[in-house]
Amino acid sequence: MFTGIVEELGTVDSIEHQGDAIRLTVRAGLVLEDVGLGDSIAVNGCCLTVVTHDGELWTADVMQETLDKTSLLGVKPGDRVNLERAVTADKRLGGHIVQGHVDGVGHVVSRTPSEHWEVVEISLPPGLAKYLVDKGSITVDGVSLTVVEAGPTAFTISLIPETLARTTLGHRQPGDRVNLEVDILAKHVEKLLDARLGALSESHEGAPS
Repeated sequence: MFTGIVEELGTVDSIEHQGDAIRLTVRAGLVLEDVGLGDSIAVNGCCLTVVTHDGELWTADVMQETLDKTSLLGVKPGDRVNLERAVTADKRLGGHIVQGHVDGVGHVVSRTPSEHWEVVEISLPPGLAKYLVDKGSITVDGVSLTVVEAGPTAFTISLIPETLARTTLGHRQPGDRVNLEVDILAKHVEKLLDARLGALSESHEGAPS
């Protein structure tokens, strides 16, 4: 589990293609200070497992399922990536509850700069709009953000200078792909309501007329 607060920008060092998977090696610093084999690190919002590491590099295996459903399919050596270690119980929940399970890939539609922040519009894959509300939470490339305006096919976010400087979102351009994870609480509420409505429907169907 993560909080969507990016700890550092890492750099893709190498990619080894393995047919139905890749072995991704990332150069980093902070996230390797207390890392162990089997630990989880989010890369652009994708939860990956550390399989090797040394003082500057760590490696993860990325399966075809992950490549098919995230923007990791397009990464290449030299790309910067957002990194966050899994949260521990003694840490503040600075963002929101993030699983590192990408729900879909959106595209940057536009960027509108202002004096102190930048408004970014991002497209929504089919089926995700129902989980977004104005002032609700969403994770974009592993960054916990607040939705400014939620629409049926896109949403907007406001990025402060700190976010622009410390994450990949400062460099994403129109057309770039970004990983999206909606609020897990919204998905749980949906499932509970569906189950409740289904039970009510069955009870009405079985009631004597």
